[in-house]
Amino acid sequence: MGIGISDIIRAGPFLTKEVDSMMWWAALLLFQPTPVLDLPAKNPYTTAADIAYGKQLFQGRCAGCHGPEGNGGKGANLAVPMLGRAAQDPALYRIIRYGIPDTEMPGSLMDPRELWQTAAFVRSLGALPATPVSGNAANGERVLRGKAGCLQCHALGNDGGRMGPALNGIGARRSAAHLRAKILDPASDVPETFRTVQLTTRDGKVVRGIRLNEDSWSIQVRDAGDRFHSFWKEDLAKIASERRTTMPPYKDRLNEQELDDLVAFLAAERGAR
Repeated sequence: MGIGISDIIRAGPFLTKEVDSMMWWAALLLFQPTPVLDLPAKNPYTTAADIAYGKQLFQGRCAGCHGPEGNGGKGANLAVPMLGRAAQDPALYRIIRYGIPDTEMPGSLMDPRELWQTAAFVRSLGALPATPVSGNAANGERVLRGKAGCLQCHALGNDGGRMGPALNGIGARRSAAHLRAKILDPASDVPETFRTVQLTTRDGKVVRGIRLNEDSWSIQVRDAGDRFHSFWKEDLAKIASERRTTMPPYKDRLNEQELDDLVAFLAAERGAR
């Protein structure tokens, strides 16, 4: 006799943390939908009508993260000639259908035709002309490494810190408009994986830092001194998650030319380091 998901749910309260965790992961793997492997090499729904309908689907399901024009926001910039994770049509279909593990990109329950139509619209975004970016990229790198102090928290190539998201290839993932808005008002959109948390242990110790990972039983953070901390939640008296960022706003730190130059450098950064 096999074990069903309902058996695991009923047994949950009587299991140890370690066994419970293992059984839940096993259940998730067992009951994941089977990935579609037999997909056509090319998108079969690419007419003007398909793309127009795909745009409607995108606006309703995807624009909240990727922006109305797909040029980036909380989600990646899709208005690029080549999608790094989805160079071929079947890969793009699977990402829309199943999402991307360990990211904020969820899967979708659209039917196969709607998935292909959404993919067709996403592909069409790469054919749009890029928004011109003013500014001097070479000087922008000097601003990034100097006055702006970006590498105190962000990594670029082999340089920099780890308190913020890496900047390698940022120009391929985010639009220039999004980069400018983020520099001016970083608190407007804080990724889930870089939220600030304050942890208080049962003996009164307080640790504050960036949340790296969290599950039902444990949480891991990195503090301002680049020290790693891991706690069992049962050992904590309080977990306070803050919708804020350690990144300061730069609207009063950089003049307009420096801001233009910094955005130009970041928009041109494609990860070739």
